[in-house]
Amino acid sequence: MLELTMASVSGEDAGATAGMTMADAPSEPGAALRVGRDASVCRLVTPDDWLFVSRVHLEFLCGPDGGWQLAWLRGSQADPSSAVRVTVGVYDQPLAYGEVVALPRGAAGEVVIQDRTAPRSVNVGFFHEE
Repeated sequence: MLELTMASVSGEDAGATAGMTMADAPSEPGAALRVGRDASVCRLVTPDDWLFVSRVHLEFLCGPDGGWQLAWLRGSQADPSSAVRVTVGVYDQPLAYGEVVALPRGAAGEVVIQDRTAPRSVNVGFFHEE
């Protein structure tokens, strides 16, 4: 099972937890959870006017072995207007545009989509059960 929580945070709301949304999916091959502005394909949806987030920005996908991976999907623009960071414990790294990384089993962490032009972010917490 993969569990996600998401909060959209702007500068004046930093530290607030109001408006958090949640989603989960069983660890079955092919299961997917998406984050973005398009409610027709994303389980966690960001504000429509937050254009630094693509229609489908992040995809959490379960592989054939039941392990989950995270992909920063490439959008319609050659250069993104956001930056993405992944934190698991003390491990913190930027995710490259179009990059895919495996999520460790039994781990919790956070993925942050940071607007490059304003103090806004989308914070997605995850827990990947063993």
